[in-house]
Parts: sequence; C-alpha cells; structure tokens
Amino acid sequence: MSTTTNEPKQPTRPNPLTGVVVATALPYRQDTSAPAGLAVDYDTYAEHCRWLVDNGCDGVGPNGSLGEYSSLTDEERRTVARTAVEAVRGRGKVVVGVHGPGSHQAVRWAEAAAEDGADGVLCLPPTMYRANAGEVVAHFEAVAAVGLPVMVYNNPVDTKVDLTPDLLAEIAQIDNVLAVKEFSGDVRRVLEIKEKAPGLDVISGADDVALESMLMGATGWFAGFPNVFPAESARLFQLATAGRLEEARALYRPLVAAFRWDSRTEFVQAIKLGMEMVGRYGGPCRPPRGPLIPAHRELITAEMRQAIDFLATEAAASAEAGDAATDTVRQAV
Repeated sequence: MSTTTNEPKQPTRPNPLTGVVVATALPYRQDTSAPAGLAVDYDTYAEHCRWLVDNGCDGVGPNGSLGEYSSLTDEERRTVARTAVEAVRGRGKVVVGVHGPGSHQAVRWAEAAAEDGADGVLCLPPTMYRANAGEVVAHFEAVAAVGLPVMVYNNPVDTKVDLTPDLLAEIAQIDNVLAVKEFSGDVRRVLEIKEKAPGLDVISGADDVALESMLMGATGWFAGFPNVFPAESARLFQLATAGRLEEARALYRPLVAAFRWDSRTEFVQAIKLGMEMVGRYGGPCRPPRGPLIPAHRELITAEMRQAIDFLATEAAASAEAGDAATDTVRQAV
C-alpha cells in the first residue's frame, strides 16, 4: 500500500539491493525434447552463480532479460530462481526478475521468489502494454505488497514506458520499493532522482554508463558484463564508490567499448561470446534471439580482445610489482 504524503520518503533502513548484482546469463544444452531444442543447464548455471560471488560480486539476478526469462517455460523460470538461491545461499544476495504483462503475473512470480528465499525482486512496468502513470503505480503497489524489497526497472527503450524522476518520486512512496534500476542511459537522471526521491537508491543498469552513474551517486550496479569480468567489475565499483577516480577511469576506459554492447539489441549474444572468450561457457540463445551475424561477431571479438589484453597486461604488471616487493622484504630480512 502506498504512503500518501507530500514529502519524499527518506531512507529508514539499509538497502539489500545495492552493490554489484549480476544479471546472469543462462546456459543451455542441446536436447531435442526441450523448447527450441535447448534445455536449461541448471548445474552449469549454479556453478556460474557461485563463480560470480567467489570473484567479488555481491549477488546474482536470475530471470532478467539477459537470462532470457521470456523464452522460458513457467517451470524453467521457477527452477532458475531456485537454483540461484541454492547456489549462493548465505554468501550472496539473489534479486529475482518478476517481470510480467500484468500485475497478477508479476505478483505470482514475486510470491514464488519469496517462497524460494530471494532477497528481493526486480520488476519492469507492464511488459506488453504502454501503461499510463496510474497503472504503473498500481502495478508496483501490487508487487510490493508481497513484502520483498523491490527494485523497479526503468527501461523505456524496450517497454515504451519511461519511469521519469517525477513518476519515480511517486513510486518511491510505496512501501518496500527501495531502488530503481536506471537504464535510460541518461546519467543526468541520477542526481534528479536523488533530489526528487531521496529514499530511493539509484542502481546503474547500463554497463556503458556505469562509472558515470556511480560518480553521480549510484549505489549499485545491476550489471551484464560482470558475467565476463566479475572481479574487475567488482573492483571498478569499489574504486568508483570510494572516490578513487583516476584508478577507476584507468580500469574503465579499456573495458567500455565491450560494455557498450550491454545497451544494444544483441547484448545477450555479445555477453555469451565474451564469456566464451575468457574460458567460460556461454553457448547459444533461445529464439527469438539467433546467432550473431559475422560483422557483429568480428566487432565484439575485437573489442573484447582489447579488454582481455589490457587486463592480462595489468595482471602481469601487478604480479611483477608483487615479486619486486617480496624481493625487497627478503633483502631487508
């Protein structure tokens, strides 16, 4: 139920939805009896969730767009969320995507997430209808009434519904709505949202403006490319939120060309290709997503190679510096 007050809601408790939460890619294995001949590989998915948390990310986000939720059966979608919870239980947070065409579907997924032990939910406005402001507020009121912390998701390109700062100021009055995943790409909004809805945490949603958003006060990153670079992404977040701008910028600049694919139509395929390039399993996508066209594959490969080579050089330099420091200590002893 929403709170009716003219004053913006102020923060009252720590937000469990902040930090680096990875919108997890979903692996499939060939199976002619499964939809589109591809069955969800739950064991590989569980290992991937653990790997992300082991490498410094704060949690995982199953059943987002990157997780191809709209291509899953209801049974698969529920099992994916349960797999993520079991995989990182006690070590990382799980924020489950509960997107649906109407509030009754989104509420059902939110109730399932609560039953399965999720820490919170991520929710788009109605996904197949250009809802007006009142309908958007009612949609989020229904989902929030389930009781889990809610991160609303502003993705105006895909939903055709823009959660503007003024609308977010109203949505922020709803009990249990604690954050917004901001994916408009307009970093000017971070400060405007913080001004108009100071009780709402702003979470960077687009990887290619992640650093800019953090420097403006974003307190989290609901991210795609940490599927490829988890440790480096966690370090980028730590540097940015600690105000270590020069170090953060030096790390971000070689990665951002690859990160730009997070905001493009082929973002799922691009991130899965990136995973393959660093020795992880990416694999195919279910329809409607098809394989990358050769031109895109070539460009992604080149931009990923730039990032991988930079990180390898950086790691080698760090190791050399560590060896030098060890030799200095030994000489002193």
